[in-house]
Amino acid sequence: MNTIITIGRQFGSGGREIGEKVAEYFGIKCLDKELLTRAAKESGFCEEMIKSHDERPTNSFLYNLVMDTYSFGYNASSFMDMPISHKVFLAQFDTIKKAAEEGPCVIVGRCADYALHDFKNCINLFIYGDEETKVKRIMSKYSLTEDKAKDMIVKKDKQRQSYYNYYSSKKWGRADSYDFCLNSSVLGVEGTVKLIIQIIEDFENQNNPGGKA
Repeated sequence: MNTIITIGRQFGSGGREIGEKVAEYFGIKCLDKELLTRAAKESGFCEEMIKSHDERPTNSFLYNLVMDTYSFGYNASSFMDMPISHKVFLAQFDTIKKAAEEGPCVIVGRCADYALHDFKNCINLFIYGDEETKVKRIMSKYSLTEDKAKDMIVKKDKQRQSYYNYYSSKKWGRADSYDFCLNSSVLGVEGTVKLIIQIIEDFENQNNPGGKA
């Protein structure tokens, strides 16, 4: 097993659960909230600060400055001048790359596919679902009414979309931003997991590149 798997997901699609089950099958780590704890330790930021900016959009005019840091590297002075939201993103960005360099894993959300765009041993997935299925899942998980579940789904997806579109050069949820987009409502969580396992095994057989490009 040599593949890094990134999973973008609609809220309520079961993306995290699917990621955990795929990771369990292959005997590798599934990194989601764990990335925040690690990013805090490695960057020196307070973990609560990292969590408060997790997958949340920003409207800072310093966007282009941050984009430049990916291409040219950031120096101490430009880093100090950045808004805290950008510093938090860069801390997560670095942590994601370090985790991928350590070996195969599943990484959920947080623009991981963009952070790892130069990793040839990476498969990028997006999990979405039918509204009815997502609403039922969220109603059950959080003990919400149907209307509140719908509102929560809309809010969370808007946050994720804004965050992804802001920090990456791609569009959240659009097919050409990923290798595969899968509707988890069609086969259910278990069926979607089986399909992903087949995709990864075929990818391993055909493309085993031996690591980072």
